[in-house]
Amino acid sequence: TDIVAKPHPLLKMALELGPLGLFLLANARPQLFAPLTALILPENLATGEKAGIFTATIMLMIGVLVALIVSSSVMRRWPVMPVVTAVAVLFFGALTLYFQDVTFIKMKPTFLNMIFGGILLGGLAFGKPFLPHVMDAAFKLTDEGWHKLTLRWGIFFFVLAGANELVWRSLDAYQLAHNLSEKWSTDLWVNFKVYGSPVLTFLFILTQMPLILRHDAKADEVHDKPDA
Repeated sequence: TDIVAKPHPLLKMALELGPLGLFLLANARPQLFAPLTALILPENLATGEKAGIFTATIMLMIGVLVALIVSSSVMRRWPVMPVVTAVAVLFFGALTLYFQDVTFIKMKPTFLNMIFGGILLGGLAFGKPFLPHVMDAAFKLTDEGWHKLTLRWGIFFFVLAGANELVWRSLDAYQLAHNLSEKWSTDLWVNFKVYGSPVLTFLFILTQMPLILRHDAKADEVHDKPDA
């Protein structure tokens, strides 16, 4: 069997958060990336009010590709979540650039979270808890533990999808109602994507720790091991 290498925790964090950081920086300072984006964006998009989000979209596409390549090189296989994420970013990013409509990149997290949620809940319906494969889990749980955690993650992904839709649509509606610039609503949505979603995810993970500890398969193995 092939040996799957585990990336260093700091490298794993950099690969996960790097593209988001690049997305945030490019939206705030698009001029820093002008030499690159000038090859892709027409002048009106590269210098106009929407230069930030279009530049950020390009850099996010590049960032997830680099992260995927590095991750697959280290692990010597294609990890599920980064692959699906990269495909979604490239697809919705391409639509954003082609139609020059930021709605597509705003909807990307919605569809991506719905895909992950659908995979997890659909797997449970057929008796296949896919969570260990989807998230490359570094811990072992009992079958009951994986079932419960998979169900909770599946529901949570749909909650994240709903939260993203609520945030960007509410901001856009407020912007139109008060005659504000589109950059105002887009910048706030970018902040939610970069800060809000990870914070919600982190808090959710913390709430699952009791379940993980309660259904730790390694602990069960120790308890079940007969005395010498």
